[in-house]
Amino acid sequence: MNVPASPADNKPNGRIRQRNEEVILAAAAKEFARHGYKGTSISAIAVRAKLPKANLHYYFTNKLGLYIALMENVLLDWNRTFDALSVDDDPAEALARYIHAKMEFSRKQPLASRIFAMEVISGGAYLSQYFGEDYRAWFRGRAAVFDAWIAAGKMDAIDPVHLIFLLWGSTQHYADYAGQIGRLLGTKRLSRTDFDAATTTLTHIILKGCGLKPPAQ
Repeated sequence: MNVPASPADNKPNGRIRQRNEEVILAAAAKEFARHGYKGTSISAIAVRAKLPKANLHYYFTNKLGLYIALMENVLLDWNRTFDALSVDDDPAEALARYIHAKMEFSRKQPLASRIFAMEVISGGAYLSQYFGEDYRAWFRGRAAVFDAWIAAGKMDAIDPVHLIFLLWGSTQHYADYAGQIGRLLGTKRLSRTDFDAATTTLTHIILKGCGLKPPAQ
């Protein structure tokens, strides 16, 4: 389907637009993960998406806009489960829920996680605007919830900042280093069973380390 390039009165409806954007973002993730930002072209993404190049420019102004959209989606998906974190939550249930959500993201969207990791490792130039004061305030807000739980005696006195870093690193590891893990496990691709086992193990270790009892499955 050829999408018109500019007339506002002939824009695709919401469902078509969403589907096309998802196709483009999925194709972009494969290209960026394989070739990096500099080595990826809009033309290559269009070929992989099986859409005319003009369609990509209709939805995303340029390659940078598409790349940043991918980064935004990653951050939104990762942070969503922690956005509503409250001092009234049960720490064990909240942490178990977060670990499960992050592991599901690693299972379903490993390429997005790897692109994010590559961007951060290379200096994070395209993410600098997102790691500003607003993001730091969001981060401090999550840490404050852990501090409140500790003060209330709900969990052991651990450093909330490094706990969050541990949560991020351990769950994203299964996407970013899937190739290494697969070779060690003797499989080309991690299965749902592999992810379930990893989720259970991480939940047990992290919660026990916080003085918490893992919730019943």
